[in-house]
Amino acid sequence: MRRQLDLRSGRVTLLALGTLGLGGTYAGAGAAAPAAQASTGGTSSNDASAEARQTGAAVVITDSVGAAATALAPSHPLVAVPTVSATETRRNLLVGGSVSVRGAVESAGSTARTVALEERRGHRWLTVAHARTQRLGRYRLRFKPDAPGTVKLRVLVAGAGADARARRTLGSVNVYRQAFASWYGGGGPLACGGTLTSSTLGVASKTLPCGTMVRIRLGRRTVRVPVIDRGPYVAGREFDLTAATKRALGFGDLGTIWVTT
Repeated sequence: MRRQLDLRSGRVTLLALGTLGLGGTYAGAGAAAPAAQASTGGTSSNDASAEARQTGAAVVITDSVGAAATALAPSHPLVAVPTVSATETRRNLLVGGSVSVRGAVESAGSTARTVALEERRGHRWLTVAHARTQRLGRYRLRFKPDAPGTVKLRVLVAGAGADARARRTLGSVNVYRQAFASWYGGGGPLACGGTLTSSTLGVASKTLPCGTMVRIRLGRRTVRVPVIDRGPYVAGREFDLTAATKRALGFGDLGTIWVTT
């Protein structure tokens, strides 16, 4: 840190920011200031500077000629970041069902805060539900997805000014629709390439592009398999499961499955 000493006015000018992160002119030898700590003991100016940034306390800087300059570092109060708890009722549901999220916001203040439930769409987060916190910071949010698919959700607590924002990621919720399916086996070439065997996982579909990943749920079992073939060509049936997919799901000969596509 470079200093200039004005002998006529008795003021010390700091020309560099130094460890305080400040610049300006401070009271020189003529001002009443606490005694500087000796270099062989006590608290160093660096330590004092760090403490001053938190408390706004005076810092004593000793000039090379013995003049003591006292600076008041700006106070930077710590912002209490609220913590958010969140629990969703279901990870798997049919279109038309609701996702219910409840939890609490713990923060230093008692003022009600706005809590938003956001859905990830592409590269953006869009608000799909919001509420105000109630007693003890509790909140409840409800969201009804309108299409099948895998939905990524998070909870966001709004903040402005000195109030900090907080967020909590919930992960993914799978939204299904119902489809009627059958199964097929044997061998032979597949419409999307390759050969069908007893261990081939996949489904046949008349409309979905080859390679499309389909998440299928039956009871408590879930598989995610690609479209590998064309079919079925029977009215009312939307998917044909391979023998390996049938076994993985515990599927019978015909029945209704849940799919996310």
